[in-house]
Amino acid sequence: MTVRPTRAPATEELLLDTQFHAADLVRLRLRVHVLASAAGLVEPRLAAFVLAMHEVTCNAVRHAGASGTLRLYRSTDTLRCQVTDQGPGFAEDSIPCASPDPSTAAGGHGLWIVRQMTDGMKVDRHLGGAQVTFTMGLLLT
Repeated sequence: MTVRPTRAPATEELLLDTQFHAADLVRLRLRVHVLASAAGLVEPRLAAFVLAMHEVTCNAVRHAGASGTLRLYRSTDTLRCQVTDQGPGFAEDSIPCASPDPSTAAGGHGLWIVRQMTDGMKVDRHLGGAQVTFTMGLLLT
């Protein structure tokens, strides 16, 4: 019999909790870049994380009432970005698993890109909107 220790849930530090609108996206991208870098995320994963954040926030602005809330958390070994909006929501299974064909895709490639570039992505529908959460592990040495 193998006994595996139970891993305690990692505690998270809230690095950023902010509402955003279209006019805030460039500043938000720069702010998340600085915070993610300070948290220990390094290139090329830093660029991937910031691009993923930008795709999700742009989707909130474009499809969900022009605004949203972004929360950025850091645990010992992970960064987690959570974007919540008040739009109509969507099902996670509507995001293609394979690369969308640009000639037939009805929408963009944003959430597919997020899924490919991060270590994990989850979509939750809630009353009055959606929440997209993605994570990126910190490479600890």
